[in-house]
Amino acid sequence: MKHFSHKDVTYQVDEQGFLLEPKFWDINFAEGMAKECEIQNLTTEHWDVINFIREAYAKTGACPTIFAVCTANGLRPREMKKLFPTGYHRGLCRIAGVHYRINTMPFASHLHERSADLDALSGGKTYTVDVRGFLVDPDTWDESYAMHRALEMNIPKGELTEMHWKVIDFLRSTYKQKKLIPNIYQLCENCQLDFEEFEKLFSAGYHRGALKIAGLRFAN
Repeated sequence: MKHFSHKDVTYQVDEQGFLLEPKFWDINFAEGMAKECEIQNLTTEHWDVINFIREAYAKTGACPTIFAVCTANGLRPREMKKLFPTGYHRGLCRIAGVHYRINTMPFASHLHERSADLDALSGGKTYTVDVRGFLVDPDTWDESYAMHRALEMNIPKGELTEMHWKVIDFLRSTYKQKKLIPNIYQLCENCQLDFEEFEKLFSAGYHRGALKIAGLRFAN
């Protein structure tokens, strides 16, 4: 646990700077965290998006995907990037005090993702995952793991297309070379995808979809 302070108010945050308890979020936190996310002043446009996420979380208990936010606010990828340059989750969601880890499980059949080990589709291999179903050790990832995860995310028969693999390969190669996970802006630019095309590929979203299939996660 870490602490973040702004104007003599201190908040408990995790290792990535996300507010541990969304109920303790306030405008002061948003203004202070915005500066950490390369935004000096929050404009009306920023607040429209922040308030949308806060309201969506209050109603559903879940962090909405970037696709839902952009659609509701009439934003294109370039416009979202201009508003929140450090990324969607590492920028907008962090400022709004809502973490992507906050999510309701949409299908009862997905509850087994919370088990400690995940059976592979073949060979009897097991993979250690965290409570949200993210692979703990990215070096244990293989194609069978990706296909199993794809099947759980309603990708028909777990069959990943050439474009799915292009996204996965970019994520894994970037992580292997730089030990960094690119944000969704960088991924879409590299793979020449707009948000609508990306959503069709990974309807579960960037973190809960593409990253999970690629065997990557942000550290807790």
